[in-house]
Amino acid sequence: MRRLLGDTPPRRDLLIEYLHCIQDECGRLPTSYLVALAAEMRLSLSEVFEVATFYAHFEVSEDDAGGPPPATIVRVCDGIACELAGARDLLADLNTSAPAGVRILRAPCMGRCDTAPVAEIGRYHLDRANVEGALSALGEGRIHPEIPDYQGYERYVEQGGYVLLGACRSGERQVSEVTAELERSGLRGLGGAGFPAGRKWRVVRGYPGPRLVAVNADEGEPGTFKDRYYLERDPHRFIEGLLIAMWAVDAHKAYVYLRDEYPAVREILVREFDRIHHEGLLPSQTIELRRGAGAYICGEESAMLESIEGRRGLPRHRPPYVAEVGLFGRPTLVNNVETLYFVRDILERGAEWFAGTGRHGCKGRRSFSVSGRVKRPGVKLAPAGITVRELIDEYCGGMQDGHAFKGYLPGGASGGILPASLADEPLDFGTLEQHGCFIGSAAIVVFGDQDSMQDVALSLMRFFADESCGQCTPCRVGTDKAVALMESERWDVDLLSELAQTMADASICGLGQAAGNPINAVIRYFREELS
Repeated sequence: MRRLLGDTPPRRDLLIEYLHCIQDECGRLPTSYLVALAAEMRLSLSEVFEVATFYAHFEVSEDDAGGPPPATIVRVCDGIACELAGARDLLADLNTSAPAGVRILRAPCMGRCDTAPVAEIGRYHLDRANVEGALSALGEGRIHPEIPDYQGYERYVEQGGYVLLGACRSGERQVSEVTAELERSGLRGLGGAGFPAGRKWRVVRGYPGPRLVAVNADEGEPGTFKDRYYLERDPHRFIEGLLIAMWAVDAHKAYVYLRDEYPAVREILVREFDRIHHEGLLPSQTIELRRGAGAYICGEESAMLESIEGRRGLPRHRPPYVAEVGLFGRPTLVNNVETLYFVRDILERGAEWFAGTGRHGCKGRRSFSVSGRVKRPGVKLAPAGITVRELIDEYCGGMQDGHAFKGYLPGGASGGILPASLADEPLDFGTLEQHGCFIGSAAIVVFGDQDSMQDVALSLMRFFADESCGQCTPCRVGTDKAVALMESERWDVDLLSELAQTMADASICGLGQAAGNPINAVIRYFREELS
């Protein structure tokens, strides 16, 4: 254990990183290692075990339980887009055909919905997976992440990168000017909450320092993959936005919390953070990259902060809000990747340019993660306020052959389900709430006339039941009971409606509060399927 920890004294906030080190070394978390880790960190065993057993990607086992770990673990994504593409059959076929010593597991959405179905072999992702491809990858030993081609430091600088950062640090640009420009542009938090970005920067700077920045790169909402798309292609545009945000709120340190399902992105960011440090772009600042461990709840900002601090990802009660009392008790700016990615373009081209790119009275642009029954799924950079019908026709090449448009998720699993009759509603913050839905992270999953909305809602509720952190009874028990009720041949509509309302009223955070949205949507818009 001392060899894994190295020469530096153990830090309490790095507990999850240490657990990753053990699992990377052993393939699991043997109890003897956890006992040794607790002793080295001077923590109680319960503190170590409660964290190790909270996160889905950690596997605690007795030292001799089951012998050595399997040579390879293959995870098959069972997110809604992969389920539409045949993930259940793939999982079943792999269970009967995989070589001895290979373990086959189902896993929640991996953030690759545009290439469904997806299988993860070790740390290698097989897109548009089938049994033959998976067995071939296993035979060839493809277990490490494949690093895509991306725009590195030199090319980014050649195209004007980091000039804006230099203008900010030299005094050519003033903090008040930058925050006002972002406010005029209409840029909002694009992780789902939609709080105006410039106003958030101003609020955080108003609290006494030292201040911190935390980046939410844990996009676990089923159907969402836009952050991965940008980080795998142009990471320095995001990094420059992050450094400008740190300058604007006068933060000396930033933490980037990246979901564990993105190993290729992790390698890219490790490499490029080292590069900007070598180039002198971090003269008095520090960026730490933290690795998630498979917990959807850590997409909620306060749960993410708890995880960065080395604890279970349990959402905090508010107030106080994280802008005032956040990471390690300090005022903390929390932004997501896409928000920071847009900062450079807005400040170089002007607020009016960005605000003027919207449609149907909305401001700005959005990165829509589109998957499901469309011909060309993927990340679509489109005007905020575009309708789903326009998005499908103009950006996705229309519906897949043999599928007529029936409905869609406007905001991933938690955003509700809308019918094709509401395909002309603008997709933006505040436009869908009247229909019992919201846009959130703009994860658009499109369904056809051969898809059962009842089955879709059940799949989403199973996800919520799996991912509930368990802190509050309405969510922990409610999601589980909802799954049992929804598995019945005939839904008890009154009881399910009452359960959905209870979860919305009494849950601590957005997971439980939004878990009933798929139920309500099916009852409201697809009731004929329940008869």
